[in-house]
Amino acid sequence: MKYLAILVLVGAAAFPAFAQYSKDYAGCSDAAKTQTEMNACAGAEATRADKQLNDVYAQVLAMAAKMPEGVAKVKIAERAWIAFRDAYIEATYPAKDKQEEYGSMYALDVALLRAKLTRQQISALQDIRNRLARTNR
Repeated sequence: MKYLAILVLVGAAAFPAFAQYSKDYAGCSDAAKTQTEMNACAGAEATRADKQLNDVYAQVLAMAAKMPEGVAKVKIAERAWIAFRDAYIEATYPAKDKQEEYGSMYALDVALLRAKLTRQQISALQDIRNRLARTNR
């Protein structure tokens, strides 16, 4: 019984990891037959996340424009996040010859990590947007 509880907890903890990707990615990934197709699915997922990020970022910039220095501060934060994202990915895959070290899954793994980090940033920007909405009333 104790082991069943542990499995349930582990399963519950792992579930959000599966939920972080879109239905589009799930459908594409399920249909993919080759590594190239799987890489394309992951790349498309990262592109979808980037588009959503850009949409939320534009909303934040529009709201921040109502405050002195608001746009400049949002842009500084976003540039810092981009530097963090890139450094995080590089730290996760530090080998010089990435293809040799990490193999054919490297492109897929990086695209999905990029999508995950981008979704985290979307959430952070949504928080900023919500705070600005309360301030700009």
